[in-house]
Amino acid sequence: MSGRDRDAAGRARNARPRDGLGRPMPYGEAGVERQPEGVVRAPAETVREAQRLLDAGMPFHAHEVFEDAWKSGPEAEAPLWRGLAQLAVGLTHAARGNAVGGARLLRRGAGQIAGLGTPYGIDTAGLARWAGALAGRVADGDRIDAAREAPRLTPG
Repeated sequence: MSGRDRDAAGRARNARPRDGLGRPMPYGEAGVERQPEGVVRAPAETVREAQRLLDAGMPFHAHEVFEDAWKSGPEAEAPLWRGLAQLAVGLTHAARGNAVGGARLLRRGAGQIAGLGTPYGIDTAGLARWAGALAGRVADGDRIDAAREAPRLTPG
């Protein structure tokens, strides 16, 4: 038997604790509680939970919420949720200091959501502008604090 961590179903799943940006920490350290995987939420609930995590400086965890919506929702909505997940993971990489990956994912996510209007009140045009501006700053070497840079998903 391998020494890999496994979940209750026997699938490989790293059990190491994670910090607020999703980085693995040593076993035994106190980490941030993980988002449960595979949760099916109503769109408004997805937006609320992701915004809470973004505001807390936890974009990696917000990415997991968006990923659940992308994988469990209607196929027609996949570009929205996938693009939002890419924005969140782009912010994650930027805050970790990975300028190349952060800028790339922010731009990719912006491209996914640009022109989608305002589904569920989400300001996709504003988010695309935010992501483009942040990607430029990240590429220029700005240090990013995830909580301070957290976008507003909906106006107000």
